[in-house]
Amino acid sequence: MMLPAKTIADLYKSRWRVELFFKLIKQHLRIKVFYGTSENAVKSQIWIAICVYLIITILKKELNLPQSLHQILQILSLLQFEKTPIFQALNQKNYKNNKTIIHKQLTLFDL
Repeated sequence: MMLPAKTIADLYKSRWRVELFFKLIKQHLRIKVFYGTSENAVKSQIWIAICVYLIITILKKELNLPQSLHQILQILSLLQFEKTPIFQALNQKNYKNNKTIIHKQLTLFDL
């Protein structure tokens, strides 16, 4: 009751910015759990997530990709252990593993 209304409004505005920042982290940066508990570990994880988000945003803009950022991140998460070129995977309408199946094994039933 002793603080002026302007100070309280400024504090609330600052608190709201913090809330919006954590909302952004949860929705866009795909951080579900902080793996470290120290200040440095949390800051490092947030900065890495921000860098990935910015790289994906630049990739989307430079390649004029129609997919959303969420779809691009899903495609890239599937490509981690594949040798499919990124540009080729992102330009396909519905990305699926298009490796040809080699039938070297005999079939059990000839149906």
